[in-house]
Formats: sequence, structure tokens, C-alpha cells
Amino acid sequence: MEDSKMKKHVTVVGAIQIGIGILSLIGAVATFFALRFALGVTGGDETGQIVIRFLSVSLPILIVFLATLSLVGGIGLLAYKSWARYLVIVVAALGCLFIPIGTLSGVYALWVLLQDDTVKLFEQK
Repeated sequence: MEDSKMKKHVTVVGAIQIGIGILSLIGAVATFFALRFALGVTGGDETGQIVIRFLSVSLPILIVFLATLSLVGGIGLLAYKSWARYLVIVVAALGCLFIPIGTLSGVYALWVLLQDDTVKLFEQK
């Protein structure tokens, strides 16, 4: 493939990673409030409240962490930083677990970032 085609693909992967990061941050906030609402609904069930309290803190933190990695990696890809290529490969591999959107974007990102032309493109910069 030509250099310019791979540049376009890298730009698309970077934009997708940034978009996923932003949507994930929104999802983290929604998850926090949804679980806090569920905490009020559980009533007197003490075990349920403990589990929901734990999830209402740990789940949003995990989502924010992955969203931050996605945002940073996407911005780094747009700047053609070699570290960003490695970061997005890891994030894309983890994203493959989130069926169907994460799988589609993850497989595409892995396909783009593991091409020989893309590796050469990042070595030039």
C-alpha cells in the first residue's frame, strides 16, 4: 500500500480512538449515576448495597482509565508518535472484548497498525 493510504487509515484509527474515549467517559458518568440510583432501590438488602457500592466506584474508574488510554493513544496517533502505535495496539486488543463495536474498531485498528507500511510510516517520523 502507498504511504498516503496508510496515513489516512492511521488518521481514521486515531479519530475512532478519540471518539471511543469520549463516549466511554460519558458512559462512565452514566454508569456511576445508574449504580447510585440502583443503590437507593435495593432497600434494606445489606449485601446488595455492599456490592453496588463497590461496583459504583470501581466500574467507572476502570472505564475512565481505559477511556483515557484511548484518548491519549488517539491523539498520539494523529501526531504519528511511535509510542502511541504500541498503546493503541494494546487498547485495541482489549477493545476486541467489547462486542460488537469494540471488536470492529479493535480489529480494524490492529489491521492498520500492524501493517508493514504503517510500521515504516512511524519509523520515518
